Amino acid sequence: MYMRYFSRLFSAMAGPRPVVLSGPSGAGKSTLLKKLMKEYDSIFGFSVSHTTRNPRPGEVNGRDYHYVTREVMQASIDNGEFIESAEFSGNMYGTSKAAVQAVQAKNLICILDIDMQGVRNIKTTDLNPIYISIQPPSMAVLEKRLRDRKTESEESLQKRLQAAQVEMEFSKEDGAFDVIIINDNLEDAYGRLKQALLEEINNVKKTNSTS
Repeated sequence: MYMRYFSRLFSAMAGPRPVVLSGPSGAGKSTLLKKLMKEYDSIFGFSVSHTTRNPRPGEVNGRDYHYVTREVMQASIDNGEFIESAEFSGNMYGTSKAAVQAVQAKNLICILDIDMQGVRNIKTTDLNPIYISIQPPSMAVLEKRLRDRKTESEESLQKRLQAAQVEMEFSKEDGAFDVIIINDNLEDAYGRLKQALLEEINNVKKTNSTS
């Protein structure tokens, strides 16, 4: 029910076209996002997701995630306050309506960093984002990146690798993504990401310069 309501809500909201950024953990999404936000801080706004997992070292509540208890998050989902939510490795993740609306209200391009389940959910709304998948050059490279982080238990790492395999298969489905970027070289991947978003970036610049 709330998904249909939210479809109508988004239809009525004017603002820049959002961007859905998806891809396996370890593919380099966060690094690319940080570069984008640094270069275009007056163009993009990051939709901060909610999660029930504990913060990692260096992560800040309200910037990296909204860290909440399972009870609080489940109550908000039941109340229809989320666009999408999913559970992974015993933790819940999700994107709230308020997080997207807060960005769009500033005439910024809202970036949603979400997983495959979230992509499927958003495709049932009228949000009409640009869908971009960030992928590693291979599963072997992905595994090395995850191991080098030293933030995962072996069990958690294997779950992430399994999820990555499923996500990469999903990205091959017809119409799943508008753009697929293989992050083999960070600067090259960043250049391709900027190119994919250039039209929207220029639109926001034009709007902001005339307002």
